[in-house]
Amino acid sequence: EVQVVESGGGMVQPGGSLRLSCAASGFIFDNFDMTWVRQAPGKGPEWVAIISSGGIRTSYADSVKGRFTISRDNAKNTLFLQMNSLKREDTALYYCARVFGRRWRESIGYVPPNDYWGPGTQVTVSS
Repeated sequence: EVQVVESGGGMVQPGGSLRLSCAASGFIFDNFDMTWVRQAPGKGPEWVAIISSGGIRTSYADSVKGRFTISRDNAKNTLFLQMNSLKREDTALYYCARVFGRRWRESIGYVPPNDYWGPGTQVTVSS
């Protein structure tokens, strides 16, 4: 069974940091580009970042560029999102997903269908 499970969310003050993890199973992890998306209450999903299958290429939404870092450990089938300098507007449910059947340039900004997402992990930035 293909599965991704996000973890590491929580409540943090503005300016704080969190590191999200995404454990993948049921597919050959290092064959796929992986992406993070988020969804704030009452809003549609927002693409956050993507990393290539080998971990060499990355790309970020302008809203998180310079603050978030996406990485992966293919030996452990795990994806990460290091989030620094968090802002209130980063509050959302965060999801990871594999990117299937798209070239790199087509994948930047692409939000996979939600049946590719895990259950999500909540990030709340509040004082």
